Amino acid sequence: MDDRRDTNRLVHETSPYLLQHAHNPVAWFPWGEEAFEKARDEDKPIFLSVGYAACHWCHVMAHESFEDEDIAQIMNAHFVNVKVDREERPDVDEIYMNAVQVMTGSGGWPMSVFLTPQGVPFYGGTYFPPESRHNIPGFPQVLESVARHYREKGENVADVANRLQEHLRAMAHIDALADDLTEADFDGAFQKIRSNFDFQNGGFGTQPKFPNSMNLDVFLRAYLRTGDIEARAMVKLTLEKMARGGIYDQLGGGFHRYSVDSRWLVPHFEKMLYDNALLAQLYTQTYQVTRQPFFARIVRSILDYTRREMTAPEGGFYSTQDADSEGEEGKFFVWTPQEVVDLLGEEEGAIFCRYFDVTERGNFEGKNILNIPRIYKVDEDAMARRCAILFEAREERVKPGRDEKIQVSWNGMMISAFAQAYRAFGDSVYLDSASDAAQFILENMCTNRGLLLHTYKDGRARFNAYQDDYACLIVGLVDLYEASFEPSYLIAARDFMEVMIDQFWDDEDGGFFYTGRDHEELIVRSKNPFDNATPSGNSTGAMALLRLGTLLERRDWRDMAARILHLFGRHIREVPSGFGNMICALDLYLQGAVEVAVLGDRDSADTVALLDVVNNTWRPNVVLCGGSDPVSDAIPLLKNRGMIDGRATAYVCRNFVCSEPVTDAEALEKLLDE
Repeated sequence: MDDRRDTNRLVHETSPYLLQHAHNPVAWFPWGEEAFEKARDEDKPIFLSVGYAACHWCHVMAHESFEDEDIAQIMNAHFVNVKVDREERPDVDEIYMNAVQVMTGSGGWPMSVFLTPQGVPFYGGTYFPPESRHNIPGFPQVLESVARHYREKGENVADVANRLQEHLRAMAHIDALADDLTEADFDGAFQKIRSNFDFQNGGFGTQPKFPNSMNLDVFLRAYLRTGDIEARAMVKLTLEKMARGGIYDQLGGGFHRYSVDSRWLVPHFEKMLYDNALLAQLYTQTYQVTRQPFFARIVRSILDYTRREMTAPEGGFYSTQDADSEGEEGKFFVWTPQEVVDLLGEEEGAIFCRYFDVTERGNFEGKNILNIPRIYKVDEDAMARRCAILFEAREERVKPGRDEKIQVSWNGMMISAFAQAYRAFGDSVYLDSASDAAQFILENMCTNRGLLLHTYKDGRARFNAYQDDYACLIVGLVDLYEASFEPSYLIAARDFMEVMIDQFWDDEDGGFFYTGRDHEELIVRSKNPFDNATPSGNSTGAMALLRLGTLLERRDWRDMAARILHLFGRHIREVPSGFGNMICALDLYLQGAVEVAVLGDRDSADTVALLDVVNNTWRPNVVLCGGSDPVSDAIPLLKNRGMIDGRATAYVCRNFVCSEPVTDAEALEKLLDE
């Protein structure tokens, strides 16, 4: 440890979140054997605090309690204190969040959990204030009470811990369906999710309101399956309301994490890479389905924001941006009418304020979050110029902090977003961004054994990758291959698939464990089932198995995907709103992939015409491959196929039956629409 006062062991970490606490008076340990050994040797309970850099209330508790000398003294006297970045250690976060939810009925961050020296939880909660308020006990009171209980009632603590550990193990066990999933299960899941739709404001439920991209993906698929116009309308309503609300950054692009109200006005201001990756994909797909330029504009703004704010010089994508700047949530993003007028002048400022709902009264703590509650006809070029002036002025403000960790799973999602956008819009900068990020991971985040590492920061790649890292990267590489026809991406995806199966697959019950065979042993080994803010490793793994299995003609991988769907089938039927991405994988499994191979010079007009047919409309179950003669031997779907009479040629197969090859775009469109 550094000898400087108030420097603890976190000073040697790379996580921006942990480094924020490196100079607390709390004697923090990072998660690891050193902390547990100390707890066992001194027979002290462990206080585990879990959060992340962009978390507003994590900062509040840190300032109120962890920076307080008196509270730190209590913590250091009675506990071994461990600080975890949930983005670095989602395995630890998942286990103890489940425990907190069992104990309290709810969860969130900051997460505060008390453990035995063996790592088993026995008491926990989330945010605790420095003194008792609103029926929440003060943190010093909690600390003293837990420490006394541990000393005086050790048998009771052990009993609670043992029962809780058994409960966590039971939660990790999943009972597979006794029967098979059918088309009726997809339809039933869609109807159940639909029942919670907000037909006034879009989205689901009341408040707080999250984007729920994966459930809206289910709605788009329902429209394509059945022609249900209402399903498409629900997606359009939600995406329009979100993009006109305060959850969307009207000046800088990109979406904040969620809205605290039902109408998307007041967000929690942090921006997460994964939200923007999933939303960029959904807006792209909705544009392809509707051809409405509004959705294309939002896609471009998300990706422009990502390239400008969230891309490392080496090519990977950063993780998050904070909600706070200068100690205030949202300060960077809000405006007063006078600030607008000072920049634009009276007349121009009045037009801007009317359009973006900027008033003297304000809509957020006396200031204004830009949003568009009503549609006015305006000169779009003039409004874009006004926005550019405010954006440049905003750039002079103190910016929110940025967590510059590069995580494989979230990068995989953003690689998919850029690759899909390239196919939809043909802008080569999108393909370049996807390629650069993939190349960064392949060159900097792999071991010499071909294993992935979860996170990269300050020149160091660390932590064994989790199953969703592999799954998201595989899907990203498949998307990148379909956008570029570069065989090396498909070969890399194949190699990672083999590692993922070897490290994470459960031969006995099916499905993927969240941690690999080489991972440290934790108190529970789960399968991370739910599609929450990010898709689960199992749902993304199922999608990867189906898509890559089709491209490489691996029937065994399709069979593994079927086992995953069967394992989680009960959840799809009973709680479909938590399994949106799994339902999308079910759609692909039930309908079967449509195999499209396009042979021809990628830049020639006839090849471009055929690819435009595939790319201009969202066809979620199409699996695309192609290239110039001679084609890569690594791709079975291209073997024994070539161009006809020197012209670009398309081959279409579905349900193990192939159509006659075609060289005409209109003929290809007919085949795909059958």
